[in-house]
Amino acid sequence: MTATTPPTTNSYLSHFTDFLEAQRNAIQAQWEAHLDIHTLANRKVNKEMQRSQCADFMTAFVKAMRDEPTANIESRAWNDMRKVLEEISSTRAKAGSTASDTAAFVFSIKQPIFALLRDSLAGQPTVLASAVWTLGTVLDGLGLYTVELFQRGRDQIVARQQLELLELSTPVISLWKGVLALPLIGTLDSMRAQVVMESILEKIVSTGATIAIIDITGVPTVDTLVAQHLMRTIAAARLMGADCIISGIRPQIAQTIVHLGVDLQNVTTKATLADAFVVALERTGARTRF
Repeated sequence: MTATTPPTTNSYLSHFTDFLEAQRNAIQAQWEAHLDIHTLANRKVNKEMQRSQCADFMTAFVKAMRDEPTANIESRAWNDMRKVLEEISSTRAKAGSTASDTAAFVFSIKQPIFALLRDSLAGQPTVLASAVWTLGTVLDGLGLYTVELFQRGRDQIVARQQLELLELSTPVISLWKGVLALPLIGTLDSMRAQVVMESILEKIVSTGATIAIIDITGVPTVDTLVAQHLMRTIAAARLMGADCIISGIRPQIAQTIVHLGVDLQNVTTKATLADAFVVALERTGARTRF
């Protein structure tokens, strides 16, 4: 009796790659038909776009499996596949799809491939089992990759929106020729303090202002961190040729500043924005009447 040598892993993968190339059109046709049936009621991407995405996916998938059949989706051979997934994830996110919708799009290709594999390898259960395992592993990885892409894109959007909100919450206003005002409302943390400094310095440069009023009436508390941020902003403004006046010093904040030992001897402070504005006008030589 002659012993039969079991197929090697490479032969499994080679057979699977040949199968993908031979059955590519059939797989894509059945995949599109499956998507049309199961996503018709909740379609986020139009049919033409979906067909294009299926075609791009199949092209990149077959190429990657041919160049790197071990299905290591982190390898260079899978660069095109990852780019296709990035484009698909981005397009679907903009269309209103969720991360699970995009992952389901990738996972749905399993059904036509499994069906065709079963018919093609009906008499070779060992090869069929290996091919199904390889397919499941790689497609699971690709589906999870789309979830990571979606999360990364959403995080970038949230970060950009937070920055835009910070910029909106720190408006620098031109009160008079050479006089700026920056009314602060809410907590002044490190990120917002950086935006405050950048905003006021840019405005000083663009307007040639010599006085900047920082109004902290809307700042609920002043701690050591807030005081440090204010002093750094004042120092940076002075380097740009502008003096700063701090207004909105309420009794509780005055006590806190003294308790913290913050040195404001070289900084003009006023209780209200109106008082600070009067001082600013006097320094610029403007005449005021009351």
